[in-house]
Amino acid sequence: MKYNWQLPNWEKFIYDDAVIDSLCIEFALETGELKGLVNSLSTEIQQETILQFMISEAIKTSEIEGEFFSRQDIMSSIKKNLGIDEGLGKIRNKNAQGVGKLMVMIRNSYSDKLRESSIKQWHYILMEYSRHINPGEYRTGEEPMQIVSGTYGKEIVHFEAPPSKQVPAEMKKFIQWYNDFKIKASDVKKTLIKTSISHLYFESIHPFEDGNGRIGRAIAEKCLSESLNRPVLMSISSIIEQNKKKYYQALKEAQRTIEITDWIFYFSNLILESQKNAKQIVLFTLNKSKFIDKFKNQMNERQTKAVLKMFEYGISGFVGGMTTIKYISITKTSRATATRDLQDLTDKNILMPKGEGRNRAYDLNLLVKDN
Repeated sequence: MKYNWQLPNWEKFIYDDAVIDSLCIEFALETGELKGLVNSLSTEIQQETILQFMISEAIKTSEIEGEFFSRQDIMSSIKKNLGIDEGLGKIRNKNAQGVGKLMVMIRNSYSDKLRESSIKQWHYILMEYSRHINPGEYRTGEEPMQIVSGTYGKEIVHFEAPPSKQVPAEMKKFIQWYNDFKIKASDVKKTLIKTSISHLYFESIHPFEDGNGRIGRAIAEKCLSESLNRPVLMSISSIIEQNKKKYYQALKEAQRTIEITDWIFYFSNLILESQKNAKQIVLFTLNKSKFIDKFKNQMNERQTKAVLKMFEYGISGFVGGMTTIKYISITKTSRATATRDLQDLTDKNILMPKGEGRNRAYDLNLLVKDN
């Protein structure tokens, strides 16, 4: 069995672009609607929305690779790199610091020409604190780079990348292909096609010892933003993470041929779903702003701090709800005060209680209507 890179002129992918005709119309409508929605937000809420997307992408792109970082570490890293100084705590996990910094760099440099040095710099930032990895350098050595699964002795090889000695030449061709693929900002079809191929092409070269998935998704985000001529507001990794098995299967099939119509269709759908998800997150942020405005004068400083902490977890919600123990930890107050504060928030319809006794917890009452 041959892999795509073993076929002649493999970078000249073949596909039927008609497969995404109707999807292009839907994507254009969604992206236009989202742009209008974001433009209607105040500057402060826009910044908050952008921050939430970057946090989400940083967390999910890491989770796909089996790395789990605290939301607090990721948020602190991104805020630090955005120059937002809020007396942020120390970032405990250095790798979280790297992925946070990478998210900011991708967003800020979306319009820059893609170069090998850019990709190596991204890798250095991402893997700077990882052991046994040479950050910012392509892989070397004679050992084949294989994507495998299964137990020892029963491994299944899903893909084998080009030998290390071929990587520099393949990466030069990839950069050349990327920069030669010109797109007008209004050409949605070419935007989706280039983004889909750029991710597949890079993943097939697999130039680094580790971190290829995260860099490959960063390239997709950069490609999308550059093609649309504005930083995208979406988290592709959040959608991939919902069905990783489907993602890896689609990738595996696409890496065994240069006829990639199915891959174009799959990845374009992924981008469309990311855009739809983004709209829900923007609406959530807008609701958060209205909620805080409605109740800010009815809450004391401790209560406000706790409610904002609950909102930090975004559309997925504050896992397990707010409890007395969590409230004490967040506000550094006594149990008696915490109990009183939570009861007060319940009486004011700001929180909704669930469970009894030791299992008592509280969720935000986002269904509360404006007066």
